[in-house]
Amino acid sequence: MVADSVVPPGLAVTGPGRLGRIPIRDLRPRQHENLWAANSFVGEVVPFEATVFREGHDLLRVELELFDPSGTETRHPMTETAKGTDRMRADVLIDTPGLWRWRVSASSDDWATWLHAADLKLHPQQILTGQDADVIFADGVALLELGWGKVFADAARALGDTGLTPAARLKVAHDARLAKAISAHPLVSLTTTSDEQILRVERARAAVGSWYEFFPRSEGAQKAKDGSWTSGTFRTAAKRLPAVAAMGFDVVYLPPIHPIGTAFRKGPNNAAEAGPNDPGSPWAIGGALADGTAGGHDSIHPDLGTLADFRFFLAQAQANALEVALDLALQCSPDHPWVTEHPEWFTHRSDGSIAYAENPPKRYQDIYPLNFDTDPEGLSAEVLRIVEYWIAQGVEIFRVDNPHTKPLWFWEWLLTRVAETHPEVVFLAEAFTRPPMLAALAEAGFQQSYTYFAWRNTKPELEEFLHDLATESADYLHPNLFVNTPDILTEFLQFGGPPAYKIRAAIAATASPSWGVYAGYELFEDVARPGSEENLDNEKYEFKQRDWARADTTGRTLAPYLRRLNAIRREHPALLQLRNLRVHWSDDDSVLVYSKFLAAEFTGAGGPDGIIVVANLDPHAVRETIVHLDVRELGLEPGAPFDVHELITDQKWTWKESDFVRLDAFTEPVHILSVQYGKSH
Repeated sequence: MVADSVVPPGLAVTGPGRLGRIPIRDLRPRQHENLWAANSFVGEVVPFEATVFREGHDLLRVELELFDPSGTETRHPMTETAKGTDRMRADVLIDTPGLWRWRVSASSDDWATWLHAADLKLHPQQILTGQDADVIFADGVALLELGWGKVFADAARALGDTGLTPAARLKVAHDARLAKAISAHPLVSLTTTSDEQILRVERARAAVGSWYEFFPRSEGAQKAKDGSWTSGTFRTAAKRLPAVAAMGFDVVYLPPIHPIGTAFRKGPNNAAEAGPNDPGSPWAIGGALADGTAGGHDSIHPDLGTLADFRFFLAQAQANALEVALDLALQCSPDHPWVTEHPEWFTHRSDGSIAYAENPPKRYQDIYPLNFDTDPEGLSAEVLRIVEYWIAQGVEIFRVDNPHTKPLWFWEWLLTRVAETHPEVVFLAEAFTRPPMLAALAEAGFQQSYTYFAWRNTKPELEEFLHDLATESADYLHPNLFVNTPDILTEFLQFGGPPAYKIRAAIAATASPSWGVYAGYELFEDVARPGSEENLDNEKYEFKQRDWARADTTGRTLAPYLRRLNAIRREHPALLQLRNLRVHWSDDDSVLVYSKFLAAEFTGAGGPDGIIVVANLDPHAVRETIVHLDVRELGLEPGAPFDVHELITDQKWTWKESDFVRLDAFTEPVHILSVQYGKSH
């Protein structure tokens, strides 16, 4: 309510304005246009922020009012992030999946304002008359009389006692019992509350995990002398699971497991013609089943086994503490039953033929894209049926192929429908596309997204990229930093040798809560098809036999390093957060420095967790430089030395804010340092 006042003629006063009596602006977390809820995950420490200010110099009391999915309310004091910015923040560990509601409450903190002024005016160096002092104390008494209970009454009586000295009366105002009472029953006015916001919280796997991709048909595949192949099966592929689990991975991602078409089947390295022994691309979905009928997205390739065999694979994965992610590729081979049953789901050219997929200069004659504009209801319902079918088999994670080639409305609809009945299901977007589309897919509901990480290799590129992930997009995009895929073998990996593989794995595993590798990474597979960023003899088009045992015997494997990285992630909860990444400095243009810190109240281990990563981005040389840290970002006091434990080599050093590092690309190109808190010097 607006108080009565003298209003100049012609000026209408209708209320406190659009912003309320105390402006509360720029609330976060939220998405750009607030069209969808911001995203979080169980275990994330979420910074709730708002810019709060008012006219004059009176102090403010700002609180976060947070409601969990059951409706239980908790209140959290918000403090200024930096003096003079009016940017208020409260960090909260989110512990339950579901829809959370929150808002910010701001009030004029009348008692804190009075106490601050009284401390200044009644300072011994100030010259005040007794009458001036009595007026100041009378104002304080008037505020305390608004409180309820014995503590307030006793304090008001003592504060108004003119028989006490001003110093004694002021001491009453600072009494700890009074402070506690005021904390429980604040003396405030002009309370203003922001609009309510929504935070969608997913299970932890929606943002946290270590992924390993492999083709089940290659695991156990055998080549005969005549060049023919016997495909690996779910049963033979299951034998690989213990080794994957031993490397510390949480999720096994399988490319499409469905029948593969024979029409326009591609040969090795995307050759236009396939030979009789070429298995084709698993992404060309739709082909003959064992009984000769055509199968599609709800069928299993007969060479891989039966539905019972797939369930066996799922059970073996679960026994090894692994989840299985299935590829959801919404496209068809010319042999897919949808081509004849629902020709309206495809784009037809002027000559009557169906348009195949193209990404110039690449051409995929073996794949027909779907058209969601001709029968949106029918096609959408069929895709939902397919997803629910695989959920019923026990799949709770889907890696979605090329989601940016389907309309955004469809993904919003599908992901919303699935979340209503299966909130545990996670969708990863393979969104290697333009930034607006990548962001919009995440905003519309994808729990995870591939990013441009593979192509961010220089120090400036990585600094900007990692900073943006932790800040600009963290309210809605959960990155999964894959170091390679069947389609992505960057020049950095092609020409960087084993050091490059260590560098990229270390950065991916420590910078993001989710990261992943495609099989063969641990064997340093680095030969590309000339003029491309794809592996030569790409596994998409052929079987690939790998001698894992020989690699272990000869020691030419990165598996122990990957195992150590995943162990470090499990041991250090700071690494399983995204928003806490902070970029620091070094004097070398090829040495990247960043840290992650988690306060003691959030680690569950009784103490804080701080990690410093120093990476030599030059896989061909030794780099020596000075590293410069803003130690306040690690919960440390500037100027004081501190101990660090190098988690790869098990070395221990005492560091300062600026310290020397030597990183040999041919031994250990990356330091992963754990700050040792509580050690005195």
